[in-house]
Amino acid sequence: MKARVTVMLKNGVLDPQGEAVKQALNSLEYNNVESVRQGKVIEIGLVETSKEKANKSIQEMCEKLLANTVIESYEIEFI
Repeated sequence: MKARVTVMLKNGVLDPQGEAVKQALNSLEYNNVESVRQGKVIEIGLVETSKEKANKSIQEMCEKLLANTVIESYEIEFI
């Protein structure tokens, strides 16, 4: 079973990397770009047949290692 975890900064948390990308796009004359938020995507392959068990396991991984839940949120998608 394979899952994709998307980790993003929570709304209201300053995103300096996203701001740098926005400024770079504006300097390339993409002036219609209003905002950019940058995150990370992690694909995880599990030896698991139960989607419920896999989801629980991945949530634990996110809480313990993959996301800083104080400033980041995460979304799990099975692919």
